[in-house]
Amino acid sequence: MNAALWVSKTGLAAQDMRMATISNNLANVNTTGFKKDRVMFEDLMYQIQRQPGAQNDALNQTPSGIQVGTGVRVAGTEKMFSSGAMETTSNPLDVAIAGDGFFQIENPDGEILFTRNGQFQLNSDGTIVNSNGLPLSQFIALPENTTSVTIGRDGTVSAVVAGQAQLEEVGQILTVTFVNPAGLEALGGNLFRETASSGEPLEGIPGEDARGELRQNTLEGSNVSVVDEMVNMIAVQRAYEMNARVVSAADEMLQFMSQSV
Repeated sequence: MNAALWVSKTGLAAQDMRMATISNNLANVNTTGFKKDRVMFEDLMYQIQRQPGAQNDALNQTPSGIQVGTGVRVAGTEKMFSSGAMETTSNPLDVAIAGDGFFQIENPDGEILFTRNGQFQLNSDGTIVNSNGLPLSQFIALPENTTSVTIGRDGTVSAVVAGQAQLEEVGQILTVTFVNPAGLEALGGNLFRETASSGEPLEGIPGEDARGELRQNTLEGSNVSVVDEMVNMIAVQRAYEMNARVVSAADEMLQFMSQSV
């Protein structure tokens, strides 16, 4: 098989993967707390036809050599955890983290998952839950006849109950940080799972030990820049076209050889 055909095939596959990532980023441009992905590439192994520095004669060595690359592959995708734009809302249960950190969500089997989406609601028991009905791991429930809720920058949750003059403290929201948040496993639903690469979650009070403070009546938007993604998409299109042209050129060369020999 013509080497150029194989190399260009790997280029087409790599650019197709990058386009799929860009498409996912753009699809989630309005997803609360979404973190964009970027694709990382690496070149494939080389065919060494002449070793660099090989002895050319008794006195001289070759300064370079002959090394033919075999293409490219996707080395990985990385979540970019830069902060998204903050949007003010009228819902007192909308909470954003201004800085590093994740909320802790408990799924039905007791596993703790992590999210940047602070778009919380109440279930029938008055417990604070996410949009899928999963509660915070601190299981904070508001008393009956609560008229208003206050969430402090340190995560303290207080409620005003009808007939009471003073605020009633009902719970404390704790956040976690990771040594390598890019190593978290993305599960969808704005949720992440701890992995060996991310390190263990470091739990604490918001605003302490480099954890971001909480902002009530605020949501963190997606960190996707439409302009950047559109520019990247154009670059991918051009790279894909160039690789496709290599396939066409290699095919014409093979056709010429088969007709000439």
